Amino acid sequence: MRYLDEFRDPLAARTLVEHIKRRASRTWTIMEVCGGQTHSIIRNGIDQLLGDAVEFIHGPGCPVCVTPLEMIDRALEIASRDDVIFCSFGDMLRVPGSHQDLFSVRARGGDVRIVYSPLDATRIAADNPDKKVVFFGVGFETTAPANAMSVVHAQRLGLTNFYLLVSHVLVPPAMTAILSSPTNRVQGFLGAGHVCTVMGTSEYAPLVQKYGVPIVVSGFEPLDLLEGVRQLVDLLEDGKAELRNAYPRAVNNAGNVVAQQTLDDVFIVTDRPWRGIGMIPKSGWKLSPRYTAFDAEREFGVGHLEVEESAECHSGEVLQGLLKPNECPAFGKSCTPRTPLGATMVSSEGACAAYYQFRRLGAPAHA
Repeated sequence: MRYLDEFRDPLAARTLVEHIKRRASRTWTIMEVCGGQTHSIIRNGIDQLLGDAVEFIHGPGCPVCVTPLEMIDRALEIASRDDVIFCSFGDMLRVPGSHQDLFSVRARGGDVRIVYSPLDATRIAADNPDKKVVFFGVGFETTAPANAMSVVHAQRLGLTNFYLLVSHVLVPPAMTAILSSPTNRVQGFLGAGHVCTVMGTSEYAPLVQKYGVPIVVSGFEPLDLLEGVRQLVDLLEDGKAELRNAYPRAVNNAGNVVAQQTLDDVFIVTDRPWRGIGMIPKSGWKLSPRYTAFDAEREFGVGHLEVEESAECHSGEVLQGLLKPNECPAFGKSCTPRTPLGATMVSSEGACAAYYQFRRLGAPAHA
């Protein structure tokens, strides 16, 4: 394993920045479709270093942020039951539902537990046969294999008290929705490297061909991101729409075939609503018929819950790249990490949280 410092070398970063700024004949609009990349860009000041060469617009790459409000409310209703132990990763606990969050449920006595793996939840189910144990399965293709394995493991153990509340979404359909929108401004994409470690790069090729937009798969360290941007700017200046892999130490064309086989076994593709965006066809997963006994929505009868977003929260426009977080009237005022209106302000990968934490509070450079 190479040291991370190798990918944070300031001299190498300066060389890449100078190349990008020298090569760019105009301001190119690039979208990163990963909240981790967004935070790395803002934390390391890459958006500021590139000046007028590149405008970054932040896509719907934060899985917590795009989890629909009605799914949060379903989680809250389930977690409030006396016979339930509700398990989740920690970043979901402060995401606001219509009237409360999971921390509020726990404060009132609900058995809400933070776990570090979905397999922790299966162990809790085995240790508490008198309780119904629910794991909140949220995320993109990156976290889906582990969540799928929890269901497989529960079935092998013969657990009848373990359930998965599924809110998995897929990256390529979201990119398709953005590219096909009449308000689209994206000229090039930085692909999410961790998604591609699972799914490979091949599913991006049809997007490049159909929409004529270059896509470069990138990692998360400063040099990873700058190299991805360098390749994108070179392609854009040369008028080429190509798919490239700038993260070869972790990503290949085929991806993790074993993980894909598990996903194909446990899940089937379905339409999914995205918070602040709306329904995107064939953009998510649900449990396949073979595993419906583990479906929390079915077990607790909460699939009917539907709610409306706050009119004051503009996170949907942020997630679509139509608005910078600091352009939102509520940003830093009625919406802060302590009083969030939407998930983009509380998620560890949310664009609004990144702008607030790393002091991008003024007018954006490319407003």
